[in-house]
Amino acid sequence: MTDKHTGSCFCGAVEIEVSGAPEAMGYCHCGSCRSWSAGPVNAFSLWKPDSVRVTSGAEHVATYTKAAELCGLKPDQILFVANHAFDCIGAKAAGMRCIVTISSYTGEEDFSLADRVVPDLDGGNVDIPACRVVIEGSAAA
Repeated sequence: MTDKHTGSCFCGAVEIEVSGAPEAMGYCHCGSCRSWSAGPVNAFSLWKPDSVRVTSGAEHVATYTKAAELCGLKPDQILFVANHAFDCIGAKAAGMRCIVTISSYTGEEDFSLADRVVPDLDGGNVDIPACRVVIEGSAAA
């Protein structure tokens, strides 16, 4: 079995190659994944950023950097709050800092790339001290 896989987006504008074994594979049916995939469930596989290479169309990869651009900020000025490992991987690959909130669906995922992991957002309240530590800690580095 080969340890390299290739793929592309639906329209073919972006092509990628991944190497090695995925860090995780799974199915998710949270609201974000259902919305993103326009279906009742989303299947995924996750590789570490070092294992992914964009072979064509890198100029079209803008999911995370587009948010920074719209805000007039550089990616390293963004604090991304994620609740899935793949969101954290995407934000970190874009050069953003990332706080992860754990939920009952994602508690077993590998969040080792996150700058900080905090409990599930309780009623939508953001853990401001945790955010401040990531922002000030990264700014001082």
